[in-house]
Amino acid sequence: MKRRKLLWYSLLFVVGCASEVNTADQLAITAPKKLRLAVTDVTGIEDLQRDFGAFRIALGEVLGIPIEFFPVDNPTAAAPALLSGQLDMVFAGPSEYLILNARSKAIPVIALQRINYHSVILVRADSNIKSLTQLKGKTIAMREIGSTSGHLSPTKMLMDAGLDPNTDLKIVLLNDKGVVALKKGEVDAWATAFDRYQNVIAREGLSEQDFSILVKGPLLPNDVFMVSNQIAASFVEDLRSRMIKNQDKLIESIVIAPANQKYKGGQLITAKDSDYDMIREVYRKLGQENFLQ
Repeated sequence: MKRRKLLWYSLLFVVGCASEVNTADQLAITAPKKLRLAVTDVTGIEDLQRDFGAFRIALGEVLGIPIEFFPVDNPTAAAPALLSGQLDMVFAGPSEYLILNARSKAIPVIALQRINYHSVILVRADSNIKSLTQLKGKTIAMREIGSTSGHLSPTKMLMDAGLDPNTDLKIVLLNDKGVVALKKGEVDAWATAFDRYQNVIAREGLSEQDFSILVKGPLLPNDVFMVSNQIAASFVEDLRSRMIKNQDKLIESIVIAPANQKYKGGQLITAKDSDYDMIREVYRKLGQENFLQ
């Protein structure tokens, strides 16, 4: 009887080992020999190296394969590169993710959650405007078309307050110069991300005392790492697992760059397509569904 049990346990051990070997072999077969990485808001190889060079090295160490930069001029340019197999992985903002998902069926893998990633709409400290509804007939400065925190989210906040952004007020796109225009009285309000607001007024030599936050929106969808849908599902799962397991190392390599301080204190979490439905809703309400086609 004991001998029979010994033989049974020995068989289980052999099968278990074989299973582990087969899993490792399968990952080795499905893993690409290298990953080509693009960052949608960083153009040029020199800027990529400056802002994400340390991350490229860290990710390569975590995955055990080389990571190569693939510069793109804009988010739209990444879509055909993903479709043709020239590009494997993209790091993009929420709005850019939706464009790439719609045009190339890119798969969301890992989201980089930012603390204090909220949109704010500000007025001058001496303004008589105390609510969003009082912006009717006024002019508001925003960042640029498609910016999650500086255009889409503030637009949704206006719509939720009962305002039609196409007819009830004037929107001007001034990027970070919106704060100067607000200070000079050239616009009545300014919309941007909360952390960006703090950085911009410091850079412009202004004070928070000069402005009043009219409204602060909810936490926004996260920036996301996505991959080509041509990459094997087993490798995608392994990629997700390794990035989360080694997130301290990866995030540290990102925030080394001065341009990436907005990610300081963040964390890597599993990305879900449904997390970005809020942005889809704004595009639909604006009649701009063509951005997502």
